[in-house]
Amino acid sequence: MAEVIRMPRMSDTMEEGNIIGWLKKEGDAVEPGETLAEVETDKATMELDAFVEGTLLHIAVKEGPVPIDGVIAVIGEAGEDWKAVLANADQSNGSSAEAVEAAPAAQEDNTADETPEAEPAPASDDSGKRVKASPLAKSMAKDAGVDIGKISGSGDQGRIVKKDVEAFLERKDSAPAPAAPSPVESTPAAAAPAAKPEPAAPAVAPFTYATGEAQYEDTPISQMRKVIARRLGESKFTAPHFYLTVEINMDKAVSMRTHINEIAPTKISFNDFVVKACAAALRLHPAINSSWLGDKIRHNKDVNIGVAVAVPDGLLVPVVRYADMKTLSQINIEVKTLAGKAKDRRLQPDEMSGNTFTISNLGMFGIEEFTAIINPPDSCIMAIGGIIQKPIVKDGEIVVGNMMKVTLSCDHRVVDGATGAQFLNTVKDILENPIRLMV
Repeated sequence: MAEVIRMPRMSDTMEEGNIIGWLKKEGDAVEPGETLAEVETDKATMELDAFVEGTLLHIAVKEGPVPIDGVIAVIGEAGEDWKAVLANADQSNGSSAEAVEAAPAAQEDNTADETPEAEPAPASDDSGKRVKASPLAKSMAKDAGVDIGKISGSGDQGRIVKKDVEAFLERKDSAPAPAAPSPVESTPAAAAPAAKPEPAAPAVAPFTYATGEAQYEDTPISQMRKVIARRLGESKFTAPHFYLTVEINMDKAVSMRTHINEIAPTKISFNDFVVKACAAALRLHPAINSSWLGDKIRHNKDVNIGVAVAVPDGLLVPVVRYADMKTLSQINIEVKTLAGKAKDRRLQPDEMSGNTFTISNLGMFGIEEFTAIINPPDSCIMAIGGIIQKPIVKDGEIVVGNMMKVTLSCDHRVVDGATGAQFLNTVKDILENPIRLMV
């Protein structure tokens, strides 16, 4: 009996998958575990593997979006009637995929049926040459006894409109008439040289940019962007956000990082310091390491920190698990590895789930301060600005300090202002005395 292949759920937030391409074609033999197609989910590009043996009899959707449980293919014995199998299958979930495939064709048909607006018949000048002009412009030129071919048009594709005729008539009326000779000075010898008329100021041609229609380009929304819009919209308008900002003196962290990188197996970044400091602070403030679940608040025992990574289509958040138990070098290597996989769209679902707190760092882009939207199911996210050298007061004197602003976004359903402030002050204390990260 042939088997109907449906779009599986490849991540916890996936609602539809976008088929990028098939690695098998109709008529190919298929073994369990072989890759059938590449599917773009909301978080990564993943391989769709076969789970039955047989022949790929039919591909329902060659490429494009398909909802969860939508029919995408049929696998069975060679020569089997796959149409009968599809007819008997429950296609209530798969019908939308077929509608998506048929949509472009319908759109083309509608476009073909559209008839463009009829252009008004062009006018003719005195020589019989055809000129584009509006009916009103033609009528005005005719009443004024003006050859419409001598008028410059400012409308679409040089079309002459009302204002062009009015401007032409205004220039014509303002032109000076030639001076009549005086009867007393009728002989050429006695005639005084006539004053030359002032030349009329040249008319400034109006700006024209005839394209026929507005210029723009529509870009299809990727699966990732759809989910970002939905989830962050829900977060922003469901969770009551409030924000706490502190400025941290990073002088000791700058000095310590220099010494650590002289002996560390990998180059430690300031972001690694922040991840480690937040992980240590979460152990001291477990209320921050919590999630709102509607009818209860979950206090997470593990400290799993999500690190936001910018990718071409949007944003991915790989997760550093048990961050409080790892060294700076281990955090650095893991973040680099996960960030590389994120940019290649090869992160697996388990590498992007389970976060209990999130960090978003835009300091490397020269951003001094910003606020971030909470990444569900977390109750807080920390926005990290760049390290800026600025004058500060230290021991009663003005000196140059390496200052960094961080802003904590909190879900007020879980975290109160005082709780968030205490956590933020702990992070500040750790980063201003980074020796605490070593013990």
